[in-house]
Amino acid sequence: MTNSIKFDLHTHHERCGHAIGTIEDYVKQAIEYGLHYIGISDHSPYFYSEDDHLYPTIAMAKSELVPYIEEVLRLKEKYAGKIHVLLGMESDFFPDHIEVYRDQYLLHPFDYIIGSVHYVQDISIFKRGRWNGLTSKEQSEVKDEYYELIQKSAKSGVFQILGHIDAMKGFYPAFSSIETDSIEKTLKIISSEDIAIEINTSGKTKDCGGWYPADDILERALFYDVKVTFGSDSHTPERIGDEFELVKKRLKEIGFSEWAYFVKKERILTPL
Repeated sequence: MTNSIKFDLHTHHERCGHAIGTIEDYVKQAIEYGLHYIGISDHSPYFYSEDDHLYPTIAMAKSELVPYIEEVLRLKEKYAGKIHVLLGMESDFFPDHIEVYRDQYLLHPFDYIIGSVHYVQDISIFKRGRWNGLTSKEQSEVKDEYYELIQKSAKSGVFQILGHIDAMKGFYPAFSSIETDSIEKTLKIISSEDIAIEINTSGKTKDCGGWYPADDILERALFYDVKVTFGSDSHTPERIGDEFELVKKRLKEIGFSEWAYFVKKERILTPL
């Protein structure tokens, strides 16, 4: 395997209601940028809801799932000589509904599923003001609960990748300073479950700046031999592969020697 495999496994498109462009726009842009693999991973429908389209500006409708999959598979064929198009999904993790999600994903030929925690105590992790007025004890409890959900997602067996594992800092940079041992526990569990975590460069678009997760978490991840992958979490075609080379360089500095992409749920490690 050459060490020049360029990939991006975390991209969105217009179906989710808050991204710009068609799937084909992302594929064409990825080709222009010289990627070898482009993963399409839009937000999962709210499978547990009786509504077809519970939150139109957050995720695709349930009725859009099959058209989404068919479109990705068609583009996989169309661009086969130019780029590998991977069928992925960024899945919400709701412990009470995980079986509903598992059953849905087993029906389709996904290359990988990214499991992301977006809600803690039924409140979006990105909701501005959710930290207002909390005591330091309450802040620690929220952070612990966030990581307990990530631990459960790792143990669920549904995901190949865990998404943005410190994204709760997005609009509350002080999140990173809340002292807790839950990150350490979480990395041990992720390692024992042998799931990859992504370096997600979309943190730079939020108040926290930088990437998810922060370097200190990546250093501990390396200590526990947690495998890593890359995702821009682009919501516009231009951001595909954003800071790929910088992430690669930083991972090498931290001590990583390889990272992963996924084909038919098989993890393929490639040198950094």
